[in-house]
Amino acid sequence: MRQVCAAFLLLISAATTAFAYTPQEGDIVFQTSLSSQSIAIQKATHSPYSHVGIILFRHGKPYVFEAVQPVKYTPLSNWIARGKGGDYVVKRTRKPLNAATIAEFHRLAQRYEGNPYDLTFEWSDQRMYCSELVWKMYNAAGIELAPLARLGSFNLDDPAVRKILKQRYGDKVPLDDPVIAPSAIFDSPLLVTVEPGVSPK
Repeated sequence: MRQVCAAFLLLISAATTAFAYTPQEGDIVFQTSLSSQSIAIQKATHSPYSHVGIILFRHGKPYVFEAVQPVKYTPLSNWIARGKGGDYVVKRTRKPLNAATIAEFHRLAQRYEGNPYDLTFEWSDQRMYCSELVWKMYNAAGIELAPLARLGSFNLDDPAVRKILKQRYGDKVPLDDPVIAPSAIFDSPLLVTVEPGVSPK
């Protein structure tokens, strides 16, 4: 048994030495994406962070489980390289996550994997956007990272934001729909920043 545990620890160590921090399951990672809607999200939320995902391990290696098109696992190194400047920030719960919570994350990941990305930010499990995915996974484990907001509560007057809204909703923007932004999760008092939490060494 000791030999198995030692081998597992060596595998985890080898998988994480390429990063500036030691990944843990359940870590929440933020970046400025280079997607076509990134600027609009930044302007609407007054935050540089437009994309978020959750760290889960597969075969001893860290992946980012994220809502893109479709919802999928992305190797952490690839996810970092895809963001603006290769920069990222890592947040972790102040209270360590237990094994039951991690197991729930993996169960939900099986459920959500392959779902299409939600371009209209609806509160539905059939389609998912990035911060919705992270929020719902934590919420299912009994952890509400941040309160939901109304779409109309964001800065919708910026030209970049208005353009996206027009493309996706026409003249009927659902201002009262519930949404969760990456910035709300980033500012959650339940989370702390993991040092160094910036570009990989």
